Amino acid sequence: MFDEAGAGLPLFDDLPDGAVERLAAGGFGRGLLTASLRARLRKAGFADMAMLALASPADLTAVRKIGPLRVEAIRAHLLGELGRLLPGARAFHDGDATDRRRRDRLRAVPVADLPLDAALRESLGRAGATAADLAAWRRIECGPDLGLTGADLDRIVAALTLALRPDGPPRAVPAAADETVPADRAERDRAALLRERDREWDEAAPAERDRGA
Repeated sequence: MFDEAGAGLPLFDDLPDGAVERLAAGGFGRGLLTASLRARLRKAGFADMAMLALASPADLTAVRKIGPLRVEAIRAHLLGELGRLLPGARAFHDGDATDRRRRDRLRAVPVADLPLDAALRESLGRAGATAADLAAWRRIECGPDLGLTGADLDRIVAALTLALRPDGPPRAVPAAADETVPADRAERDRAALLRERDREWDEAAPAERDRGA
């Protein structure tokens, strides 16, 4: 259940404020997906790379035509940008390193400390002593082996997601754009600037890039 819990976490943990600000200033950067998919991301409320880096895979796959493969493409694109901004960022923020840190967090959390009701925690006795032990189970095993319902498993995944979060303020998820409400003038101007930057980069890039996206 580790992957399922992780789908509710930001793509990157522990990003310094300075890096987030510089990602925001870069718009979507060069070579991110196609113009139509960038437009879909903007319509869903993701205006720049900072918002993408702070989004979760679940947030991104809620956007039409953004599936797991494109989430990985977005992650790779952001990792490349972070590598240019921060020394050692590629090694620190790659998927394996991020998963290792998250598993370490779970090892420090006893199952008894998870925000679950007492009866459910008691049912988890055979799953292991820590949240990491519990996260290693698969849904298909937990149901028959531990006698848990689908609703029980959903509560466990939610509790694991909370345990996986690094210390700090809650992540702000962008709200979906409301097409019935006019955008603020500054936001309209910024969006127009980003679209123009994307257009210039698309025209300068090889034509084959979008064809394979």
